[in-house]
Amino acid sequence: MESCLDYYATRALLDWQIELGVTESIGDEPINRYDLPDTSPKPKAPVAAPATPAKPEAVDPVAVAKAAASGAKSLEALREAMDTFAYCELKRGARQLVFADGVPGAKVMIIGEAPGRDEDREGKPFVGRAGQLLDRMLAAIDLDRAQNVYITNVLPWRPPQNRDPKPEEIGMMTPFLERHVALARPEILVVMGNISCQALLGKRGITRLRGNWDQALDLPVIPMFHPAYLLRQPQMKRQAWADLLELKARLRGGA
Repeated sequence: MESCLDYYATRALLDWQIELGVTESIGDEPINRYDLPDTSPKPKAPVAAPATPAKPEAVDPVAVAKAAASGAKSLEALREAMDTFAYCELKRGARQLVFADGVPGAKVMIIGEAPGRDEDREGKPFVGRAGQLLDRMLAAIDLDRAQNVYITNVLPWRPPQNRDPKPEEIGMMTPFLERHVALARPEILVVMGNISCQALLGKRGITRLRGNWDQALDLPVIPMFHPAYLLRQPQMKRQAWADLLELKARLRGGA
């Protein structure tokens, strides 16, 4: 009888609690309902900074030119190396590479400055009015580009508007010029104009330098006025004639 009363009494208490809204059981441990949840920001794990992309190494055009030139074992290979050299901006505006003219292996190698309009069109050095004057100058001392002279320029591409080459352009093309001389094997170098003197002799001032023998690449060098200059300054042809006679004497062993 007593257990029955306990059952009904307990059931009545539960029903009363349900009516009051008590629908969850209480755990064994007390819970403080007045504690506020911790809403403070949790420290974030450090994020690794994005890797800085490596900068491409700067290319040294002169070093590239030296490597390309030294690898050329023939004049044909040198021409190909120059034609594929991609670091001289003059190439972008020129029609074609102007390599050389005349007879490789000739005693006299003439080095001009850079191609002009006619040279750029025909692909040969000294073919315009200046070239025609050069041919007459050479003929006066029994020289001929078709027989006993080899001709090239410091730069193989025409500068825009025939401007003077920039120092960096001369610098990057000089290794090709030096290799050109080595492969052509002349006995005497004739450098015509300031740009040629700067490239091979490291000097400028053609009025002072002309007619005076110098040395470059283990060869005798004589600076002369460029024929284009003589077309503008015909009164200087007397000095040019004296330089030609000096060259003629050297070829005959008289100097």
